[in-house]
Amino acid sequence: MPRIVITDYEFESISQEQAVAEANGVELVRAHCRTEDDVLAAAAEADGLIVQYAPITERVLRNLPRLKAVSRYGVGVDTIDVPAATECGVAVSNVPDYGVEDVSDHAIALALTLARGIPDLDRGVRAGRNLLDSVKPLRRFSSQTFGVVGLGLIGAATAAKAKALGFRPLGYDPLHTPGTTTTEGIEVVSFDDLLAASDVVSLHVPLNKHTHHLINARTLEQFKEGAMIVNTCRGGVIDTAALIDALKIERIRAAGLDVFEEEPLPLNSALLDLDRVVLTPHTAWYTEESSDELKRRTAENVVDACLGRRPRNIVNPEVLP
Repeated sequence: MPRIVITDYEFESISQEQAVAEANGVELVRAHCRTEDDVLAAAAEADGLIVQYAPITERVLRNLPRLKAVSRYGVGVDTIDVPAATECGVAVSNVPDYGVEDVSDHAIALALTLARGIPDLDRGVRAGRNLLDSVKPLRRFSSQTFGVVGLGLIGAATAAKAKALGFRPLGYDPLHTPGTTTTEGIEVVSFDDLLAASDVVSLHVPLNKHTHHLINARTLEQFKEGAMIVNTCRGGVIDTAALIDALKIERIRAAGLDVFEEEPLPLNSALLDLDRVVLTPHTAWYTEESSDELKRRTAENVVDACLGRRPRNIVNPEVLP
């Protein structure tokens, strides 16, 4: 009987995973791993791993000889050494499309909260200041440009929703040619042109060597004066120190952040002291529907790979016959 270990998870229940395992005659074991050594101890006899945040490094992969597959809860696989997995013949899977509606909804919610000055107005009412002064000037959505960096499923959905609300949408993606229009009707421009033109910049890219600190001191200087930024993808896409500096001098008007370079966000982070910053704890993905789908499909991917079937989603298909 194949043995699959869940290295770590934050969910209240693993009923979806258990149902998949039982239906396929697979043993499912729960663990609570934080380090490489934790994973090696828990997964010594594992054929497959289901992972949330535990590090699946080259050392881990080379010291688990039975391992056939690793499946991650979520879209990103930056906690897994995919090249090493490929060398070891270990299939790596993710669930790239489970939270498209949910994350794009959250990005829009953060953007609208900032664009209407809700945090400042809320604080004013609570303090007895029923005035507009702190948020002036507010402008209609139809007079603003909404820039989306990354036109994958979530980015495209976010741009389409912004367009439906009246914003002028712009998109940038290295896989799309500037001057073209996407099937959703989104005008594609260069990265520099998007930053210069957008009143809201929403980030929807994976974290890799090309996107790490994509938003930094230099690129923040290229933003339109008074622009706002929203990040629901990965914290490392933004240089946090540079963003804090830009917010303090009001080079950037406001920020809506669901992800951070260090998670959970440290209680001494300077972001907590800034009024025009809205923070949520990496929860853009969450609805009951998306949670169930994520857990079920993550389990299906690893079970399929362990049983010799092709997973629905696989990052390194070259390892399979």
